[in-house]
Amino acid sequence: MGVRGFGPTRDEAFEQAALGLTAVITDLATVRPREMITTSCEAPDEELLFVDWLNALIYEMATRNMLFSRFEVHLDGQHLQGKAWGEKVDVVRHQPAVETKGATYTALRVAQDQNGNWMAQCVVDV
Repeated sequence: MGVRGFGPTRDEAFEQAALGLTAVITDLATVRPREMITTSCEAPDEELLFVDWLNALIYEMATRNMLFSRFEVHLDGQHLQGKAWGEKVDVVRHQPAVETKGATYTALRVAQDQNGNWMAQCVVDV
């Protein structure tokens, strides 16, 4: 399943792609941003950093049994500081369709278009 985020900044494109990650699993409108977690990643380039960001979120979802509906990303060179807000999975309310296994390098791209807007995308295994 492909996820893609767009935004006027790389930070926002990463945030939007994270929303897409949750949307693969469930309806975003059902996930309340009750609890915040923080994560950080470091990678040699922005594309690998994007994959690391999504995989960090997938790890947090799996180990905390949570879904997230709000994200905040701050990129500083090769370092990412991220926050995610969400809640514990409620199978009846969230009705998760799939479980994401990991972000891949398939169709991986982080790029700025001619108008200055950013796009971040890749395929995630479900």
